[in-house]
Amino acid sequence: MERNKQIQIGLLSLLAILLLANLFGGGFKNWFGQSEGDKIRESAAVSSVAPNTGNVANSNGNGNIPGTNVNAKVTSGPITTINYENEKFNFGVVDEGEIVKHVFKFKNTGKEPLIISNAKGSCGCTVPTWPKEPVPPGGMGEIKVEFNSKGKPGPQSKRVTVTANTNPSETYLEIAGEVKGKEQPAAKGSH
Repeated sequence: MERNKQIQIGLLSLLAILLLANLFGGGFKNWFGQSEGDKIRESAAVSSVAPNTGNVANSNGNGNIPGTNVNAKVTSGPITTINYENEKFNFGVVDEGEIVKHVFKFKNTGKEPLIISNAKGSCGCTVPTWPKEPVPPGGMGEIKVEFNSKGKPGPQSKRVTVTANTNPSETYLEIAGEVKGKEQPAAKGSH
């Protein structure tokens, strides 16, 4: 019995040490061989999002700038800008079961190649297709969106989240309209 208590105390001590090291030592990444290249890329990504002004008032003491999402993905590498011709498309009224297709055109208005890493619809009925190759500065591109109205009667508003090497890293497109439900057949025996 004494041996079990010693093991429990030892394990709890180890856990406490690991938690303290994570809290005060910058996380476990530093323990498990983060390469110099990773540190440089991470530093460059942070400085491109929040440049160091040397003003301590900009920090809340732990290196985070107030009002920023510390859990947001930071894109490492060059940042550029994207400009859509239209971010919203209203398809009007369609019959249930129709597939609505729309092309959102955009331009890379920055000085670096635009790389779209993902585009995701707000539900499985909304499917985007985007260019997989980088769009050069000044270049144009298209994001094609298909909305399947099957089983979706009523007003609809679907969102596509586009993730790219932009700041912010996510931009949004919207496809909306009205889906006219299928007529229900009249019950037998009614006039």
